[in-house]
Amino acid sequence: MTTPAPEVLWYIIPREGAYPWEPEGRRPVDLGYLQHLAGTVERLGYTGALLATDLYDVWPLGSALAAATSTRFKPLLAVHPGLISPTLLAKTALTFDNLFGGRLRFNVVNGSTASLREYGLHVDHDERYELSAEYWSIVKRLTAGEVFDHKGKFYDLKNAGASFRDLRPVQAPHVPLWFGGSSAPGIEMAAEHVDVYLTWGEPPHLLKEKLDHVRARAAAHGRTLRIGLRLHLIVRDTEDEAWAAADRLLDVTSEATYARQLGERSGEEGVGWQRQFRQHGGRVPARARELETYPNLWPGMSLFRPGPGTALVGSTAQVVDRLQEFRDLGVDTFILSGNPLLEEAYRVAETVLPALGVRR
Repeated sequence: MTTPAPEVLWYIIPREGAYPWEPEGRRPVDLGYLQHLAGTVERLGYTGALLATDLYDVWPLGSALAAATSTRFKPLLAVHPGLISPTLLAKTALTFDNLFGGRLRFNVVNGSTASLREYGLHVDHDERYELSAEYWSIVKRLTAGEVFDHKGKFYDLKNAGASFRDLRPVQAPHVPLWFGGSSAPGIEMAAEHVDVYLTWGEPPHLLKEKLDHVRARAAAHGRTLRIGLRLHLIVRDTEDEAWAAADRLLDVTSEATYARQLGERSGEEGVGWQRQFRQHGGRVPARARELETYPNLWPGMSLFRPGPGTALVGSTAQVVDRLQEFRDLGVDTFILSGNPLLEEAYRVAETVLPALGVRR
């Protein structure tokens, strides 16, 4: 029996380039270019893109890219729960789906305690997940077209959804939720509420252990989850060329960037980040391959940028082999990226995607 091709998404962020964590490695932010990038991603066979939290808000960006693409391009918008009311978020989501043909997906981002204080939200680590569970359970019901009362720990709603009851859902049963969390409260929230569980790249034996636990917790709630993996790719014709490209990223990164990433974030409370940080211990190597934790698996991107910091580095054949290895663990969805985004979207589509069975 032939294994179905995985779903593959790309990544779009306004501040991008060859090494966008440095000003000189960053392209000017330009809406026309971003719309061109989204159209290219769609034509190359990706089913959409993750629009991540950044200096720029995802809703205007998602709307602009959806307007420039067809229904094949499904934007995955990174959204923090609690920053706006769940009722307003549901109305916004239903508006988006009605205007753009039912292609919205939410990437649930719980953020950090410190970052949420900027928005007036004061919740500690475990409480963030309590808030998230209540918030997204409300959003799911509202985007399914329900009208209801709700009284919980964080929200007391009366006749929620009544003012937009004629704004009918396009997706069933609700706008899909994608989420990644490695702590016990995060995994529990995912097991009970989300549709796609996302994880960052780790050596397969560690990833298998985590995914087995996630599946067991989902089964305890009578549910099954799709599994998605977020990875950066540095893929070249040969292994030596790929590691040379990784070495260049080390060379062009400033001491200020290293200090910011390793100093400010080393004590970050997120379990996912801690698992990632342990792979390199906060050490900046002379050569990239010194941090290789498993064949072709490199946690070095977390030396430069926040969020997912693991890359696959190698020849096309090696990268495909590693992706197949992750598929054997049950991963059916990949969110991939490479810098610069436009050029690497072509490279990956022309080399890696056909080997995974993905067609334009």
